[in-house]
Amino acid sequence: MRWQDPMVEEVRAIREAYAARFQYDLQAIYRDLKAQERQHGWQTVSFPPRPAKQVERAARPRAQ
Repeated sequence: MRWQDPMVEEVRAIREAYAARFQYDLQAIYRDLKAQERQHGWQTVSFPPRPAKQVERAARPRAQ
């Protein structure tokens, strides 16, 4: 039996209906999203990359 959450199911249904409007054409979906950004004045936020953290690894014994 699959775990179900009503909110997840609702989001999936909305996503499916949205994609179906564009016959699942990713370029058409992209163009629509960009048009919505322009129409509503939404701005994309970019943050500078953070430096990677140093990770210490335990030494592995070599295979013989």
